[in-house]
Amino acid sequence: MRNLLGHRGPFFGFRGNSLNAATIVLIVLPAFTCFGYNQAVAGGVLTLKAFVKTFPEMDTIFTTGAQQHYNSTIQGTVIALYTVGAMFGALSCIYLGDLLGRRRTIFLATCLSMIGAILMSSSFQFAQFIVARLILGFGTGGYTATIPVWQSEISRSTHRGAHVVTEGIFIGAGISIALWIDFGLYFVSRSSVSWRFPLAVQIVLSLIVLTFIFTLPESPRWLIKQDRVDEAREILAILEDVEPGNAKVARDIEEIQRSLAIAGTGSWLDMLRMGKERMINRTLLAVFAQFSQQMCGINLITFYATTIFQADLGMNATDSRILAAAMEIMQPIGAFAAYFTIERYGRRKLMLCSAAGMMCCMAILAGTTSNPHNKHALVAAIVFLFTFNVIFPIGFLGIPFLYATEVAPLHLRAAISGVSVATTWAFNFLVAEITPVGFDTLRYKYYIIYACINAAIIPTVYFCFPETTGHSLEEMDRIFEQSKNIFDPPRIAKELTNKRKRGMDVENGAKVLVVDGDGDKADVEQVERKENQ
Repeated sequence: MRNLLGHRGPFFGFRGNSLNAATIVLIVLPAFTCFGYNQAVAGGVLTLKAFVKTFPEMDTIFTTGAQQHYNSTIQGTVIALYTVGAMFGALSCIYLGDLLGRRRTIFLATCLSMIGAILMSSSFQFAQFIVARLILGFGTGGYTATIPVWQSEISRSTHRGAHVVTEGIFIGAGISIALWIDFGLYFVSRSSVSWRFPLAVQIVLSLIVLTFIFTLPESPRWLIKQDRVDEAREILAILEDVEPGNAKVARDIEEIQRSLAIAGTGSWLDMLRMGKERMINRTLLAVFAQFSQQMCGINLITFYATTIFQADLGMNATDSRILAAAMEIMQPIGAFAAYFTIERYGRRKLMLCSAAGMMCCMAILAGTTSNPHNKHALVAAIVFLFTFNVIFPIGFLGIPFLYATEVAPLHLRAAISGVSVATTWAFNFLVAEITPVGFDTLRYKYYIIYACINAAIIPTVYFCFPETTGHSLEEMDRIFEQSKNIFDPPRIAKELTNKRKRGMDVENGAKVLVVDGDGDKADVEQVERKENQ
């Protein structure tokens, strides 16, 4: 804290791991808490009397018949505009992410998000509320596509997973905070404060991001791409906590420049072509990771938790809201588990175990809710709803954002991240639209669909997803360059890891160099002497 308040050096005097921690606390925490908060907060205010009094066009509480059906359609469309805006905000990063750089893109997107929140919480006219939802969504899509890229590019390979996966902790925390605030204000539903305050809370989080984003380093990889090598060298040295002339910094710059020289700096359309670097292969991996996050079943549980407890499990309105809010506390717990295990067990194992666990939960939910008169089965259903919320974030809350940045080459990293995050929002919208119809027509069988989707995720990850743990972003380029088909990357990544464990030089296979825990190379003889002492 002394550094933050009193040190006049660059980045508050933080270096190395402490600088990475500062980026997490000052940017990632408020931004992704805000993201999670927005995922849940609107659903709680829609049923408040003060809200429907202000916006009778979305009143489904005090209307019946054809008018209720019409209002329900309007309500669903207006709420979904946030998702549509976010999808286009993420896609805008295909162009803006490299044009403006990581920090300026985050700043611009956060500004738009804050403007949307101000307009939404101060709305008196229906048209203003509609425009606010679109602006809020556009900004949210922009920063959720860019922050993981920025964070992965300023993290060491040995800590990158743990750093980026913290996003999952904050998303879960944001969802939980929103539901508890909604629940608390449920009892003062006649005052406009009951809906204006929850919609305005996120403004504080956005202000934190805007205050600190330019006090933290720009991505050195983006700077090298812009031929600003001296600036990149200074930042890499600070991130590694070494002097700018250190050999490790020189190697990193050489490796980044090599990757750029091989891949070139072509159009964003390159990600739709295969080529030697297997660009479309990498894009599809990033997209499938985000597809899995949305289609595993988490959204039907998050969006419709209160409805599931109340309509399907026969609980009263108050108890349903309490359980729905309590259930979301499970997500940060699962995300913490991912934080402590991702570098030890890798991305693939966490995704595989998580998909298998979610598949079992969905199958059990189908069975336990098939007979609404069996009280013991309904209690079991509640248990597995909570269990699902613990299992999901271990493999699919923060990891898809991370994985998209790891498999993408530098010159397309912003573009591929933008497309993958846009995929998140597209399927988010799809699930929100089809779930009411799915529950109404299929009832308990609707869970079986998601059990089957999770079953399909398991072989896809196992056979097609290379392990990225411990590999630098530039090493991932080499893994795909050496691949001939979609099944090669996992095998080549594993061989590269085994070479490193045997003390082989990962570049030429000679047993001359090893890579230590911080990604530094050292002589094998020196390492052996240390081990024998």
